[in-house]
Amino acid sequence: WWQVWTMPRKPRVQYPGAIYHVVSRGDRREAIFVNDVDRHDFLRTLAQACLKTGWQVHAYCLMSNHFHLVVETPNANLVEGMRWLLSAYTIRLNHRTNFSGTSLADATRLCWWRAAARDISRRSVTMCI
Repeated sequence: WWQVWTMPRKPRVQYPGAIYHVVSRGDRREAIFVNDVDRHDFLRTLAQACLKTGWQVHAYCLMSNHFHLVVETPNANLVEGMRWLLSAYTIRLNHRTNFSGTSLADATRLCWWRAAARDISRRSVTMCI
C-alpha cells in the first residue's frame, strides 16, 4: 500500500562557543506572558537554565506570545537546555494558573543561526519587556 516516506530533519548544529538566536512562540500563538509575574518567573527559570548549562545570555526580548534570546553556549548543549527551560517554565506556569495541557513546550519553534560575528559577546545586554 501507499506509504509516505519522510526524511528526518537534519540534526541541529551545535558546537562549543556557538551563539544562537532562539525564538519560541506559544501554542497557536497564544500568550505565554500575561503579566509581570509570568515574565519574572520566566527570567528566573532562564537564570536557572544558565546555571545548569553554562549559557551566557547576551540579549533577550519577551513579547506577550513569544520570546527571543541571543545565547552563547560554552558547551554544545542548546537543545538539552531549551528542552529543560521550556518544560520547566510550562510546568510552573500551568501549576500557577491551574491550567492543564500544553502551552509552550509542545509549540516551540526554535530558529537559530551560526553567528558569524563574535563581537556580540562584548555588547551589553538588551532587554525589552
